[in-house]
Amino acid sequence: MVKCALMSNYHIPVLLEESVSSLDIKGDGVYVDLTFGGGGHSRYILSKLGEGGALYGFDQDRDAMANAPEDVRFHFVESNFRFLRSALRLRGVTEVDGILADLGVSSHHFDAKERGFSFRGEAPLDMRMNQRGGRTAADIVNEYSEEALAEVLAQYGELQTTWKIAACIARARAVAPIVTTADLVAAVAPCTPKAQEAKFLTKLFQALRIEVNNEMEALKMALEQSLKVLKPGGRLAVISYHSLEDRLVKNFMRSGNFRGVVETDFYGRSQSPFEVVTRKPIVPSDKEVEENSRSRSAKLRVAIKL
Repeated sequence: MVKCALMSNYHIPVLLEESVSSLDIKGDGVYVDLTFGGGGHSRYILSKLGEGGALYGFDQDRDAMANAPEDVRFHFVESNFRFLRSALRLRGVTEVDGILADLGVSSHHFDAKERGFSFRGEAPLDMRMNQRGGRTAADIVNEYSEEALAEVLAQYGELQTTWKIAACIARARAVAPIVTTADLVAAVAPCTPKAQEAKFLTKLFQALRIEVNNEMEALKMALEQSLKVLKPGGRLAVISYHSLEDRLVKNFMRSGNFRGVVETDFYGRSQSPFEVVTRKPIVPSDKEVEENSRSRSAKLRVAIKL
């Protein structure tokens, strides 16, 4: 019943019960939702907080502000979560009891065709989470060299023969700029496997979105700052959807660095700043996947700051 109450047209929260429960909410605690979006996770956290508690919801997309609950305990932070520590300090907060991040793209972004996140239909090739500035996906496909494009598609889309895909894009843009999602789909049509067209285009658009929004660097910055703002005993819960994201989260929770190498002191004792709660990631149930297919690749990892 909780899930139904917290669903909206904007976004269906993934692993809702599992992620919020993993924070072990204290009634008077201070918590952060790094990816506010439709507000589903935030509303559930608020339902567990007492009058003395506080929740800070981060989102760089101004559209998300419309979803902010009318609750004095809630504070909307219009910012990329890479600025976690400084944004909290501006609001007089130096430490918190828990941090939650759902790294998935909101259903709102896929469904808002004009934002250019989806290959279905035609829209400006944008993909910016923060529409107040910065490069667009169109800028990348028209301005990056073939070599740079191939690297982006290989690293963030985990696509094969990316040099062929980059060459298709280069040939198309030599004739006319690629400015819409339909232009891009047409540009890569010669190298799109017909039997797996949807999967191929999903990975292609994913790679460009990650590059446009500098998502991996932002995630690294947020994870590093989580160590500085979490209290001892504070909890970090992260839901990831991409193998690169999951690897960063897993390594950081295991060791406090992105190499995943646990450093030891003179006596051989682990210097990891976390106790890992989830030795294996928590994944959605079959029922949740059936109800929300976008949850299929979700993985939740949880750690406690020592």
